[in-house]
Amino acid sequence: MSRICEFTQKASLVGNRVSHANNKTKVRLQANLQDKSIFVPSLGRSIRLRVSTAALRTINKIGVEAYAAKVGLKLG
Repeated sequence: MSRICEFTQKASLVGNRVSHANNKTKVRLQANLQDKSIFVPSLGRSIRLRVSTAALRTINKIGVEAYAAKVGLKLG
């Protein structure tokens, strides 16, 4: 399973960790992804998703079906 959000498509970034002496070390910046089981009322069951915490906040705010329709994702 890749580290990418199924709703927002957030993925890993590459950056530098910079020391006080200005030494640069490559580092991978991972998206904050969570494996969640989310209940979908229209299906009458839960589905497992790997979503970012930003997507989880939006799902809590507007609902999983509305958010899936907004981003063009088909549930089920």
